[in-house]
Amino acid sequence: MDNIKPFIDFTSKKLQLRIVLTLFLAIFFIALATGVGIAQENAETAKTTEATAEAAAESEPEPYEVVDYRNFFGIDGRLVIWIISQLHLLFAAFVLAVPLFVVIIEMIGVKSGDIRFDNLAREFTKLLSAAFATTAALGGLLAFALYGLYPAFMRYMTDVFHPFMFIYALCFFGEVFFLYAYYYSWDLLSGTPKAKWLHISLGIMLNLFGTALMMLANSWVTFMMAPGGINMETGTVTSLYHAFYNFLWMPINIHRFIANVAFGGFVVGAYAAVKFMGSKTDKERAHYDWMGYIGNFIGLAALIPLPFAGYYLGREIYVPALLWET
Repeated sequence: MDNIKPFIDFTSKKLQLRIVLTLFLAIFFIALATGVGIAQENAETAKTTEATAEAAAESEPEPYEVVDYRNFFGIDGRLVIWIISQLHLLFAAFVLAVPLFVVIIEMIGVKSGDIRFDNLAREFTKLLSAAFATTAALGGLLAFALYGLYPAFMRYMTDVFHPFMFIYALCFFGEVFFLYAYYYSWDLLSGTPKAKWLHISLGIMLNLFGTALMMLANSWVTFMMAPGGINMETGTVTSLYHAFYNFLWMPINIHRFIANVAFGGFVVGAYAAVKFMGSKTDKERAHYDWMGYIGNFIGLAALIPLPFAGYYLGREIYVPALLWET
């Protein structure tokens, strides 16, 4: 049995070379066939992509449409704007009004030498920090709501008033600077009369920047009610001056200025009443009673001419309407 030869001798070198060559040729032809198939598939894909690109080039792309009006999670956009703007205006009226009579009270204290007026003015100023931060937060929320809910309208307003919007931002930073400089330098600038008048000048600058902010915002509001300086058919701006200084701008400036003072005075009076009820000593009660008297006096003094300013504003709205009808 040891002499039996196998049917195939796998030890032969020639056979081994043939097997290797056969395997190599098999792998080569399989790879070649696969490559040809992939190439054909890629060519078909390229043709399809080319045809799709040509069809897309021939078809017109859909134009971008500007949304005119949006709702806020199902809530009407007008209602959202009304709530935010009303809250913003209430706090803004207080922030703009209180510095007006604070500076006047401080000047009375310097002239009379009565320290009570200086202490009263300082306590009024303490109310400004929290109110100013709330006003700024509501103002930012109002800006986001306007641009989010009325994008097309606010784009047009920005095109018309963009130079004044930059001025508004600068005035805002100016008001912030002078507000905190006025409040935190109270002790530092109380040593001499000269230093005290320097402190009063900071308060005057605070009022100038605050009044400028109000007047800039009023120009945008009155432009919405009585647009001027534009072509009524195309909306093109023909005069930026008349768009800003429209015929309702000054009447509403006067009305808002007086109304802010009246509102701020009564808020201070209400604050003094609450502090009076929580006072523990007669001295504190006397102080807050006097503070409430001053606040209510300022509110009533501004409330008396307010109807006349309102009549002036209403007249400026009504008379041009009659002229247009005729």
